[in-house]
Amino acid sequence: MKYEIYNNESDLPDNVIAIDGIVYSLDGWKHPGGEQIKLFGGNDVSVQYRMIHPNHSNNIVNVAPIVGKLINYNKEYTFGSNFEKELKKEVNKIIPPNKIYATPGFKIRAIIYCINYFALMYYYVVYGGNFIVCTLLGIAEALIGLNVQHDANHGAITKMPFWNDILGHGADLIGGNKYLWLQQHWTHHAFTNDNKRDPDTKSMDPYFIFHNYDYDSPKRKYITKYQYLYMIPMFSLYWLSSIFSFEILTGLHYSVNKYSEINFNNRFIQSKKDISMILRLIYLYLKCFSQFKHYDAALAIIYILYTSVVASLTLAIPFSLSHNFENVERFPSKKDWYKSQVETTSTYGGKYIGYLCGGLNYQIEHHLFPRMSSAWYPYIQDTVMKVCKKHNVKYTYYPNFLDNFKSTIKYVINISDIKKSNESNESNESNESKMST
Repeated sequence: MKYEIYNNESDLPDNVIAIDGIVYSLDGWKHPGGEQIKLFGGNDVSVQYRMIHPNHSNNIVNVAPIVGKLINYNKEYTFGSNFEKELKKEVNKIIPPNKIYATPGFKIRAIIYCINYFALMYYYVVYGGNFIVCTLLGIAEALIGLNVQHDANHGAITKMPFWNDILGHGADLIGGNKYLWLQQHWTHHAFTNDNKRDPDTKSMDPYFIFHNYDYDSPKRKYITKYQYLYMIPMFSLYWLSSIFSFEILTGLHYSVNKYSEINFNNRFIQSKKDISMILRLIYLYLKCFSQFKHYDAALAIIYILYTSVVASLTLAIPFSLSHNFENVERFPSKKDWYKSQVETTSTYGGKYIGYLCGGLNYQIEHHLFPRMSSAWYPYIQDTVMKVCKKHNVKYTYYPNFLDNFKSTIKYVINISDIKKSNESNESNESNESKMST
């Protein structure tokens, strides 16, 4: 592959990536983390590279063939601050870079969650559902999503890519899809709460808004004034929105493809459409069609929908807390990336609730070190808090789930109220002006 000059990110072919303006080939070498790197083919991954490889030196990327130069790329986030350096130094003292993978305890929990899921699904398919079984199965699906597939798709369970890849298909066992999830989730991690590039900030627009839009924004609809009343019912539709989406056919995540600058329409993603469709059809038979063998259509549909509501709420409610709470940073661009990850995120509770939600209650720690197994987050929390305090970085912690949930409800109510929302935006703009001065 000959050396090329590319003016814009959109000019990059899908067998290269760009980091800090240098274009690297994805062909002719083996990435230690497996083929998942090809997910990003055709994009500038300057932020993603540093996010996924926090302890790599600047010249480590030279193991990949250099095949060109990218002239224009986004440089809004900065790296290398004193806060970042001290944070990584202190955390590395507790969890060395070669010890970041899952602990024995996490692996045991993951095995238990998998056995629990398969046992309940077996009973559900062979004998038919009932409200007790459907409740337990819905929770079992959520436990797979929060724990097993999440850590696996972050490459955090083991240093062996094969097992992370296999376990990452846990997303397909609960009505989702591994490759759609990777597109959405890695983009969200790189650009958290950045309304231009984080797909999660717009994933429910226009019927429900998480971003604090200006009072005269067309994104605000009449109905969103009352969104705090229907937030939970909206969350209960999470499973249905996944199952009845055409994303599985296109291979592209709708919100990422529509709102983000990242282009995932590459050969790697397209090559995964067949396995995605096969796994989706298997799941539909197990979860849906199997019930019509045991019950009449009405009762079968009731059990299917009830299970989906349980799974949806168990997944969606914890997810909604992490980046939507009172005084959260909604305008994180043009600042230290590590600082923005802390100030757009919250942590709640302790290690015991973390056993259920895959450590995702330690969301600040997770966003700072997304390749680290969630089992380690309780061990680094105190250090992260101390470094944040020293560098005047706002660390938001809630003692328990309920406190974080209350704050999320208050935030949703405030942004639903046009007057309060406008006052909040003016306050943010004033603070940004002071910071830039």
